[in-house]
Amino acid sequence: MYRAAIEKLYKWKEKKHRKPLIIEGARQVGKTWLMKEFGSRAYKDTVYINFDSNSRMAELFTSDLNIERLIMGIELYVGRKIDSNSTLLIFDEVQEVPRALSSLKYFYENAPQYHIVCAGSLLGIALHEGTSFPVGKVDFLSLYPLSFKEFLMATVGKRFAEILENQDYLMITHFKQTYIDALKQYYFVGGMPEAVQSFVEEKNFNEVREIQKRILSAYEQDFSKHAPIGIVPKIRMIWSSIPSQLAKENKKFIYGLVREGGRAKEYEGAIMWLCDCGLVHKVSRVNATGIPLKAYEDLKAFKLFFLDVGLLGCMTGLRQRTLLDGNDLFTEFKGALTEQYVCQQLKTIDDLGVYYYTNDRGSCEVDFIIDTGEQIVPVEVKAEVNLKAKSLKTYCEKFNPEFSVRTSMSDYKKEDWLINLPLYAVEEIGRVIDN
Repeated sequence: MYRAAIEKLYKWKEKKHRKPLIIEGARQVGKTWLMKEFGSRAYKDTVYINFDSNSRMAELFTSDLNIERLIMGIELYVGRKIDSNSTLLIFDEVQEVPRALSSLKYFYENAPQYHIVCAGSLLGIALHEGTSFPVGKVDFLSLYPLSFKEFLMATVGKRFAEILENQDYLMITHFKQTYIDALKQYYFVGGMPEAVQSFVEEKNFNEVREIQKRILSAYEQDFSKHAPIGIVPKIRMIWSSIPSQLAKENKKFIYGLVREGGRAKEYEGAIMWLCDCGLVHKVSRVNATGIPLKAYEDLKAFKLFFLDVGLLGCMTGLRQRTLLDGNDLFTEFKGALTEQYVCQQLKTIDDLGVYYYTNDRGSCEVDFIIDTGEQIVPVEVKAEVNLKAKSLKTYCEKFNPEFSVRTSMSDYKKEDWLINLPLYAVEEIGRVIDN
């Protein structure tokens, strides 16, 4: 499978002042595969070290962090010489040995010739808990489940993704049924690499569901194994409540839906833990607009989305036939699934701030407001071809943005104040804005 992140790794390799690279992302989004694939493509040799239950490597990093001594120890461990110019060093599950994280500072300062890529399933938690790591001495790369464009490349071919990138909307319209069919499949399969790989090989939706159930089970086991005991029940309650929260017309997260009488103070730690794991996306409200949008963030009001649309469908027990063939009973949840999908695609775009807007009375809500660093763009999400966008028009009349985006199942269309962008092209929103 093609992952766009590998292009970022090639750019990292060629940087003049390259730093050790930390790849962040939830468990099972493909971090280990990506690092090994990059090593096999871009280097003569790859040295892979997994720090999970690796007492020998833990012991090596326990004493002083002299780089020559560390390299010698790694060479003895793997049984071969390390050439700094042609070898990629991979430190996996690096959060298990905090001293290995600390060593990155000395690799950067004293031996920048070494190429080092690190990852860990729960690395976000380790970093936020104060594990010593060198601020400013490492680069970061975020990895998410496969985007729709990556899914498209895996299932129907690279050319269909290239047409989207080139914004050839006349050609796209000719083949729109191919895109619509792939989008429906993506809603069910999602972007978890194991699920996508299975679907590509077997085209078996039942097998995909079993894989998704195993992934969800593994995440829930992580709650018990890695979270502080005091917040484990709250993490489970938050996690279980997200589908019902997203099914509401107003998708603002309500603590009272987690537990009657629930308050923010009780659940803030649990939400932060899920965010640090990369399992949920927290999208905050803004009630005014300006650059930077973060300055207008309302920290008390937010929506929570899952990391993957397929896992959301699995948690709700959504069946293949309901999704692919259409069903009146499904109508209410289709909006939630579509918003989840759009959020997931927006999160894959580098340097894009993602928020949502409601006015103080709650009478006007715009699904997403994005900050490119240069422009603020409102984005209205429609699950079907219904193009009524009353809230979007109200927002535009008040704030007068340069343009706005409505994404739906309708074809591409540009009007004076509005661009209608097909849902299957929403990942190209950055290029649309630039143009």
